[in-house]
Amino acid sequence: MQQHEVVDMAALLTHAYELGDMIKDSAEVANYLYWKVRVESHQEAQQMIKEFARKKEAFSETERFGHFHPDYHKAKAEMEETELRLNAIEAVRSFKEAEDQLDQMLYELSSSIAHAVSDTIKVPSNALKPSGGGCGNGCSGGCASCG
Repeated sequence: MQQHEVVDMAALLTHAYELGDMIKDSAEVANYLYWKVRVESHQEAQQMIKEFARKKEAFSETERFGHFHPDYHKAKAEMEETELRLNAIEAVRSFKEAEDQLDQMLYELSSSIAHAVSDTIKVPSNALKPSGGGCGNGCSGGCASCG
């Protein structure tokens, strides 16, 4: 019979907080926060984010009926065109890149922790985000760049 060591939860929590502090002090988090502030203070980006949210909502209303809705293709094209204009703003592009880098780092850390316990543990990932949502970065409209 295999004996398991008793887990010292206090020590485990201490290490978790230390890991959290290391993550907060990482270059990825610093870069993410820098570009997040830049997007939030970029007047044109904020206007485009609001416009994109309106276009996305208009498209969502037509999407219920799909291609049969008379404005479906127009609403989709307007949403995609607005998304392209939003993505043309350097601060938005850089924010999305920083967000992806941070997401990748967090996924790799989560994966390492999970696989240290067992190779069969599933690790949630945002790496396979669907495109076309929110700010164009796969979000549902609630991220920092979508307001």
